[in-house]
Amino acid sequence: MTWAPQGTGATNKPGMPAMALAYAKWINSHGGLHGRRLQVLTCNDHNDSVAAAKCARRAAAENVVAVVGSYSQFGDSFLAPLESAGIPYIGGYGVTDDEFTGPMSYPVNGGQPALLAGLGRALGAGCGPVALVRPDSIAGDQLPAMLDSGLKAGGHPEAGDQLVAEDLTEYDDQSDRALRFASGDPLVRGCVVPALGDRTDTFMDSFRRARAEFPAVRLGTVLGSVDQTMINSTGGSSGPYEGAYITGWYPPASDPRWKPMKRVISEEAFGDNRIDPGDAGVQTTWIAYTVLKAVLDRIGDGEVSADSVRKTLDGGLRVSTGGLTPTLYWPYEGKLASVGFPRMVNADVTLQVVRGGQLVAAGKDIGGIDGTTDMTATLENADVR
Repeated sequence: MTWAPQGTGATNKPGMPAMALAYAKWINSHGGLHGRRLQVLTCNDHNDSVAAAKCARRAAAENVVAVVGSYSQFGDSFLAPLESAGIPYIGGYGVTDDEFTGPMSYPVNGGQPALLAGLGRALGAGCGPVALVRPDSIAGDQLPAMLDSGLKAGGHPEAGDQLVAEDLTEYDDQSDRALRFASGDPLVRGCVVPALGDRTDTFMDSFRRARAEFPAVRLGTVLGSVDQTMINSTGGSSGPYEGAYITGWYPPASDPRWKPMKRVISEEAFGDNRIDPGDAGVQTTWIAYTVLKAVLDRIGDGEVSADSVRKTLDGGLRVSTGGLTPTLYWPYEGKLASVGFPRMVNADVTLQVVRGGQLVAAGKDIGGIDGTTDMTATLENADVR
């Protein structure tokens, strides 16, 4: 099963279940897996804790062998039903800390903690005051400590933490407050970090109008809040994102290592505008299904069940993702157990920059991040009270 919110007033990730269905079609059109067909069920969590729990209970009722490549802000609602049923959660988006603590969670990236730590590391080298604009939600509450861990690594003070409702239709007051804070030091250019998922676009509408009344500031954010489509729609090279630093988990969408994924999309989902190969959710789903395939290849002709999938993952399986991530494997406790992330096994981030209206890999040594950088040491110093 793959789940994600769709058709809500906040963050939506329709490309993730669409990518899962395309992957299943591609696998089945190429002979299946050891003579078996891959059947993918999808579920809409509606950005709602009750609906997220219903998706998990449905997974148990349908006897799925794994929940793969999914997004939900409600780990506290869905992980317990999955654990009760013994169903592994492979490759969640990493939007909540719960995904890095549960014994049946097998993350493929460092989630929001790694992205925010990497962004703080990049901005700390050259920004004045940093204003973080983030959701007033359980998931949003976890963001400041991660951003601050990166800022502190560069000797920078903590960010100004600004909570906002995630489903507003305009953010005029919030933009003014963020700009006022970021421009508080007349000697150093400040930075604004909007981390509002799909609502970042709405925030930027207000931000563009407000910024003319304030000194120039730099923008920084994370993939998932901004992508190439949003950069294009807000003016490209003449828009507010020009020069912005953006952290992601994986190489840019133009990297040749994404060719296998793009081939699957072309063959099985051509014209499906839900699937954007540059979307971090779509990319995460691809990597998560790469892990599932490696598990099923190891099982071979043996019994495929939630139990056998989980035991294979726990048995030291190492999964290559073609260079999109480090080789993935899941020891009982990873290096970040001391700060509450025992299941985090990949804290790599990449730094990208908007240059000429295009999202490209940042040059070496920009913002203290050289290509792909492991944020493990930075996160070890995070204040996660």
